[in-house]
Amino acid sequence: MEALTLLRGRVAAIWRWRWPALAVAWVVCLAGWAAVQLLPNRYQASARIYADADAILGQTLRGIAVDGATAAQVETLQRTLLARPNLERVVARTDLDARVTSEASREALLRDLERQIRLTPQARNLFRLEYSDRDPRVAHDVVRATLNLFIERAASNDRQQMENARAFVNQQISTYESQLREAERRRAEFRARYLELLPSDTTGVSRLEQSRARLMQLRGELQDARVRRDLVQRQLDSIPATLPGEVVGGGGGGAGAQAERELRELRTRFTDQHPAVQAQRRIVNELRTAGGGGGGAVRLPPRANPAREAMQNRLVDAEADLASLERQVRTEEGELERLETLARGAPQLQAEYTNLDRDYGILRRNYEELLARRESLQIAGAARTGADQVRLEVIEPPVVPSQPIGPDRLLFSAGVLVAGLGAGAGFAVLLGLADRTFRSLHDLRQLGLPVLGAISSAVSPRRRGSVLAFGGAVALLLLCFGAVVSGGPHLVARMLA
Repeated sequence: MEALTLLRGRVAAIWRWRWPALAVAWVVCLAGWAAVQLLPNRYQASARIYADADAILGQTLRGIAVDGATAAQVETLQRTLLARPNLERVVARTDLDARVTSEASREALLRDLERQIRLTPQARNLFRLEYSDRDPRVAHDVVRATLNLFIERAASNDRQQMENARAFVNQQISTYESQLREAERRRAEFRARYLELLPSDTTGVSRLEQSRARLMQLRGELQDARVRRDLVQRQLDSIPATLPGEVVGGGGGGAGAQAERELRELRTRFTDQHPAVQAQRRIVNELRTAGGGGGGAVRLPPRANPAREAMQNRLVDAEADLASLERQVRTEEGELERLETLARGAPQLQAEYTNLDRDYGILRRNYEELLARRESLQIAGAARTGADQVRLEVIEPPVVPSQPIGPDRLLFSAGVLVAGLGAGAGFAVLLGLADRTFRSLHDLRQLGLPVLGAISSAVSPRRRGSVLAFGGAVALLLLCFGAVVSGGPHLVARMLA
């Protein structure tokens, strides 16, 4: 109950200052509405552009020339369109140059142009160019100048970029050619100096590794040759040197025929100067002599064993092969020792060669990519010179705008009304909180003095009139808000007059 009494007292104190509060609201609203109506209008001019791409030419050049897609070209134009040189051209071609009074104002104007000029895509291959200004004629002129500049840049920018790209690629190719020749020279000198230690380009194996593999192979063959030589020696030792003489009967027909057969067999295997062939020929002659002289039995003398003589020949061949392999092993061991000594003298050889080879590979790959890119640029340049890959068409030219697009005076006026009422209410609350008038028994009793009672006041017709007058003043403020919104700056000018 005490809180309610206190609240009623505060409300009464605030109500007492209603007229000053209403005066503050009127002053704030009138000043704010006048400022809103005096804000300069913003007029927006626009144009629409259609970029027609040659689809057949684009499909033909896909994969063999640089990308000439319409979206990419328009994006490039959009980025370069708002460059400072282009904005300065727009200022020079319009009346904006008259607004420049100093270098600071020029910078501010260029920043405003960069922020206000917009090139936005609306649909496939359709773009909209917009600009807003307080002067409708200036807005129209800026859009028209920007549109002309856009078309000019579309016609020349691609060729200029192509020339710049071609010049850059040619410069890079020249640089890479010199670097590649230098890398090839260093690589060739390094290979010539350490040819025997570096891997071969054909086999991928160095001379040192080949020598090690060859030596291992020769040692294996030498061991096999020794085993064969020892085996032939053991076989030779087991064969007798001569065969015992035979006793043959008279006539010697059977023995002579057998001796002649053996002679023919030996002659098929050996030459006539072979000891076995000559010994067998002597036996044949002796048998023929014995058979021609009579009919008694004859004992032939001992003769050389042909098998032993053949085995001796095999032993000679095995020892010759063994000696040849031993000589080859000694030669290869000397070569390997020389190569290993050379390798120990260059411990970082493989790492240096790997770095040289890697640098050479990177330079060669980049050089080949640049050559392919230059061919691509030449094909693309020929296509742009001999055909219209992208054709720009203005389907909606800019016109002088007749209706402003801003500012939103209804929203600003409503905000001013809210601010005015809030300012008046705040002013009344501040005055009410500062009011120290006694308005209830509770206020008197706070003094500590005895209070006999209170007499309630009747609501007089004058008080009712004051309330009605206050309500009328508030209603008039709202009516003035409606008039400002509908009547515009002419009404405000009359009110100020």
